[in-house]
Parts: sequence; C-alpha cells; structure tokens
Amino acid sequence: MFDFLLRPIRRRYGSDKAFYAAVDDMFGFIPNNIELYKLALIHKSASVELEDGSHVNNERLEFLGDAVIESITSDYLFIEFPDRDEGFMTQLRSKIVSRQSLNAIASKIGLDKHVISHAAGNLVQKHIYGDAFEAMMGAIYLDQGYDFANRLLINRIYGRYLSLDEVLQSETDFKSRLIEWCQKNHYTIEFRTGHDSSAQSAHPTFVSTVYVDGMPVGHGTGDSKKVAEQNAAFSVSQSTVAINDETSARLLDKFDKLQQQRHS
Repeated sequence: MFDFLLRPIRRRYGSDKAFYAAVDDMFGFIPNNIELYKLALIHKSASVELEDGSHVNNERLEFLGDAVIESITSDYLFIEFPDRDEGFMTQLRSKIVSRQSLNAIASKIGLDKHVISHAAGNLVQKHIYGDAFEAMMGAIYLDQGYDFANRLLINRIYGRYLSLDEVLQSETDFKSRLIEWCQKNHYTIEFRTGHDSSAQSAHPTFVSTVYVDGMPVGHGTGDSKKVAEQNAAFSVSQSTVAINDETSARLLDKFDKLQQQRHS
C-alpha cells in the first residue's frame, strides 16, 4: 500500500539496501521479507554453514519456484491458445520453462550479476542463473503470494523478455534431428508406435517409444503416428531418466549436447 514511500527508503538506507535495490531493479517492487531473496541468490557451491552443521542455499526455493513457474506458464498458455490441444501446450511450455530459456531470461533481467557462487566457469553451462531465477520466483511466491507472482511473471517478465513467435518458430522436427544425431554417432534408433488400446475408439490415440541402442529413452502420444513419434523424440531432450549404468550415463550426456545444439 505504501510501496511508493518505502522504495526510496529501503533502496538507499540500511544494511540490506543493495538487496532491496537489486530486487527492485529486476522485478519492479520492494520485498517484504528480504531474507528470502538473499537466500535465493546463494548457489549451492556457496552454501552457508549453520551452527548445527547444515548448509543453506537456494535449492529448496528453486524447487518451489520451478512448480510456480510451470503453473503460471500453463495458465498463460491456456488463455493465449484457447483452440490448441494438450500436446501443443505441453511442448510449448517445455520450451518456455527449459533451463536454456530461463537462463536467458535471468541474464536479460540482470540476475546473473547478483548470484553468489563459487562454481567454476564451466558450471555456467549448467544453468545456475536459470536455477536462481526459479529460486527468486519461489521467494516472490512466498513473500507476495501466487496472484502477484502470476501477474509479475506474465506481464513484466514474459511481456518484456519472451517472444512467443520466436518460440513457436523454433525447431519442431525433433525426430529428424534425433535420427541424424544417432546416425552420426553410430547409434541404432527405433520408434515403436501403435494404438493406445485404452483410448476411446472415437478418438484414436497413438503411443510411441523411441529406443536408442535398444534402450527406451523417450515416450510420446498423439492423434497420429507422426505426432506421437515427434513427441517421443522431443521427450528425449527433456528426459530425466534414471542413470542405471555406464551406457545410460553416456547416452544422457549425448542427449544433453543434442538439447544444447537445438538452442544454439
């Protein structure tokens, strides 16, 4: 209510003035609980050790912020695309909330200048700035509430820094890219696709699983064989398959590189 009075005071005075100014510059408001935002900026490599021996960093806020961003983005796409199906919105949401996308947004708003990290330079490729952005959204949710976070993410962040046209025009032929990559790296690839027997006959649904070197690495569904296989190929780059052996680890490492190529 009195934010216009508190903003100049908190930005200019007190031990936390730098943190208040940083949040105000990036997100356009003055926090109530500044400690949440200070915590959101601490990468696990710079964890603070407490008296009981435990370590505090932004991972818990990152977990919460991830869910908040996905929920708000789902709501956003549901309104923006009233005539599109679940598969379309799922793929578009995956692109928007991907680590690459959030990392880019974090850099655009200047968050990368405030993250506290002792990580080596190559860890930037692990998207620590995008992770910090998720943590900040978790802090905003706890401090200001869901409705505020919703308006801020859609109007201020997506409205200024996200182009839906560019996202929609980005590569969609994931199957061809995956086949090309497998051939180049001498892996076998197979799509096993068939009707979903549990689906209603009036609305046929296809289910596809993609196998690389005999290992199932992606799944997808669609109202046609082509769509199901594209969705299966797309899911590979979004995969969180558990690493059970050396082969799985090697393949997942390759899939990470494939995902980076898509966004380069």
